[in-house]
Amino acid sequence: MPSAAERTRTLVQSTCSGVLILPGVDGARPEQLMPDARTVGTDGEVFLLFPADAPPVRAATHAQDDELPAVLELTDVAPVAVPNRIRGRAWLSGWLTCAPGIATPGQMMLRLEVGEVHVDDLWGEGSVDPDDFASSVPDPLAPYETELLQHLAAAHGDQVQGLSTLLGQRSADGPPAIHRVVPLALDRFGLRVRCRDQAGRLFDARFDFPEPVGDVHGLRRAMHTLFEAAQG
Repeated sequence: MPSAAERTRTLVQSTCSGVLILPGVDGARPEQLMPDARTVGTDGEVFLLFPADAPPVRAATHAQDDELPAVLELTDVAPVAVPNRIRGRAWLSGWLTCAPGIATPGQMMLRLEVGEVHVDDLWGEGSVDPDDFASSVPDPLAPYETELLQHLAAAHGDQVQGLSTLLGQRSADGPPAIHRVVPLALDRFGLRVRCRDQAGRLFDARFDFPEPVGDVHGLRRAMHTLFEAAQG
């Protein structure tokens, strides 16, 4: 399974929504606290791009040499229509400063020095050491996950539904009583789906690949193998 540090790093560098929570921005609209871009520096610091007149920039500028505490809250929502679409959240807390000279005119880059990291997602809940976060890398499939999951749901729905044959018998009277199977999450280690049984109960299932995949080409082979196993 991906480590908690890798999962958090993936969320930071993905397109999931992020909001910066900090003092001194009372009355700011939620969209004013959402950075236009996020990236992670070599030492694990998180760089956040904002318009130069955004409330977080004003707060960081006003703080100057003082330590301005801040929390970057990330919310990961499934890119396909499934019940309970929030797949996870992560919080990176630390100290915010301006990083002038990096952004283009009209923008300002803010630097979040990470002190604490916490993640709560489909794998579980836990804290992440900032050094582990700094040394981790995002999942290689993350840039393509949204498109891949939407493609699986739209073009390969029957094959995804067929994965129910790999889940074993959930009813004493016959085949697995699974009404619907929807792709939920994808990473280099495997595919997670959300299932609804005939009684309306929801549960998730995980299908691990024979070996971790490093790119989309490897994923195609892994998915082909998985679909073949379901048919056989």
